[in-house]
Amino acid sequence: MILLIQYTLIFASVLLLVALGGCISEHSGVINLGLEGIMVMGALGGALVMRYLPSIPTGMMVLAVVLGSMLVGVIYSLLLAFAAVNLKADQTLIGTAMNMLGTAAATVIVKAINTAEDPNNVSSTISYIDQKKAFIINIGGFEFNWFMLMAVIALILVYVMLYKTRFGLRLMACGEHPQAADSVGINVYKMRYAGVMLSGILGGLGGIVYITAGVSEWKFENGVAGFGFLALAVMIFGQWKPTRIALAALLFGLFRALSNVYTGFAPLVALNLPSTVYNMLPYIISLLVLALTSKKSRAPKAEGVPYDKGSR
Repeated sequence: MILLIQYTLIFASVLLLVALGGCISEHSGVINLGLEGIMVMGALGGALVMRYLPSIPTGMMVLAVVLGSMLVGVIYSLLLAFAAVNLKADQTLIGTAMNMLGTAAATVIVKAINTAEDPNNVSSTISYIDQKKAFIINIGGFEFNWFMLMAVIALILVYVMLYKTRFGLRLMACGEHPQAADSVGINVYKMRYAGVMLSGILGGLGGIVYITAGVSEWKFENGVAGFGFLALAVMIFGQWKPTRIALAALLFGLFRALSNVYTGFAPLVALNLPSTVYNMLPYIISLLVLALTSKKSRAPKAEGVPYDKGSR
């Protein structure tokens, strides 16, 4: 049971961070379907920091890895911001391209690094066995991961930002009625850039949380197993509201955790179902959730619509 709770919380943390990023972006009016690619690139940034950073105190290691993943995530998200805001390109196509490019680029970069260090090593794997210990504290058999706390802090900050600050209210105005926002002096282009960049920060952080969740090395050609799309399902199920997104993330995190503890959790073994069934659960649930809730979804009205300053 402890192992189930542990995996549920860490996977929920991943989904919460990435879904909050998608929520901010869509509240600004830009659909970020490229979260999968942003997660991979953010994971690459954090993994490279762990690989090359010398032994330093735990707190500094955690801070450096977090900053590395967020920096690469936000830089990669600028591709979406520029294409969607400046070029007014189709946001769905941009996001899809970013997902494909992210995994491919990360794989090529890691293989190039490994080959440069050892010509016989052509793998796309980065190992971070010792560095990973900096993120985990064992409390009575329960492995507390610092990323769990970061996810809670991010939830609070996003909630306060969206509903209690002038910046958040302006951001949401740009996703609901950008023409009205522009008429009162709000720079819609800048706000949409800000929304996408914030989603890049959270998406990149979610990526490093995912690859360090249960293993001590990661093969980047595997991507992030569709967690970017699961996060979008969590966001929609949560109706673009941070508190609801948190509850949805816990639910989806539980279903994802079931596959990890299948062999060691007696109630699951007793059902005599193949482990592959539990691996499919999060994706099956996401399809059901979207099918049942899509008609009641209340997305920002102007999401996905390129803003034209001359239109009214």
